[in-house]
Amino acid sequence: MSNDFPASVDVDYTDGEGESPDDYPSIQHKIEKAVEVTRRGLEQYDNPAVMWTGGKDSTLTLYFINQVAEEYGYEKPTAVFIDHFQHFDSITDFVEHWADEWGIDLVYARNDDVGAYVEEHGLEPGDDIPVDALSEHNQHHIREILEFEEDAFPFLLDTYVGNHLLKTVALNDALEEYDIDGVISGVRWDEQEARADETFFSPRHDPDLFPPHDRIQPILQFAETDVWDAFWNFVVPDTVDAFPDEGYIPQADDDLPEGVTQADVPISPKYFAGFRSLGSEVSTEKTTEEPAWLQNLEGTTERAGRAQDKEDLMERLRDLGYM
Repeated sequence: MSNDFPASVDVDYTDGEGESPDDYPSIQHKIEKAVEVTRRGLEQYDNPAVMWTGGKDSTLTLYFINQVAEEYGYEKPTAVFIDHFQHFDSITDFVEHWADEWGIDLVYARNDDVGAYVEEHGLEPGDDIPVDALSEHNQHHIREILEFEEDAFPFLLDTYVGNHLLKTVALNDALEEYDIDGVISGVRWDEQEARADETFFSPRHDPDLFPPHDRIQPILQFAETDVWDAFWNFVVPDTVDAFPDEGYIPQADDDLPEGVTQADVPISPKYFAGFRSLGSEVSTEKTTEEPAWLQNLEGTTERAGRAQDKEDLMERLRDLGYM
């Protein structure tokens, strides 16, 4: 542990070790654990923040934060949205709308150096960015940390260099700028193999790689089906006054109760449209028109619609600070 990390933090870094979603047999067990971890996180850290992508997992995590903060009187943490310049416009609109609805302070984490080069040269996703055109800070990450030797890399999120610069470097710079000591994230054990061994409180204390902080992960125990169960039985009924208390699951993108529109529901419209996992606009596809929660969640891979270059490198990227 770095000497820079607060010695006052008292959490169990082994909590969740060796567990899987099956160790939490009902949705109520999973929710109780999420509330417990969230409350501990808001209690222990001086300046926690929640990573919010607009996706289902981080939105569910934010729902638990809202519930715990309101019930126990904690201040709601800042939400950090990583702007990698390749978002669906509807996701940005969704995040800004619900930040306002829920009274969340929203900040953007961006790699402004890369963004400025892209804007100045009118680049499109896939166009090359010369390494020597970037700042010393970014060149250090490319050459010394990633050990990338080529003269240029493509402006694409779901690649080794692109993901690291556009998301991880942007995140780490934001952690330093806002002095964040606890990062609350919506990663899950079943979502990706590289996340299967995570614990509810996970240390990131190597100052050579990132500003020392802990990851607080309240929904590790949720499988994909559990996430949708939680939305339709708890999140949506609690949020939308005109929605039935439980048991109403839309069977199509326009199958909502009378008086309720998609804009009233804290679920990204991309899920209604058939997307199951949300990445960049240029690298995320859908394979069906069915809403995400009606798809074959057990028999198919959740992130199959995402570009696989990053998926294949996930373990290495996470060692460097990726979520």
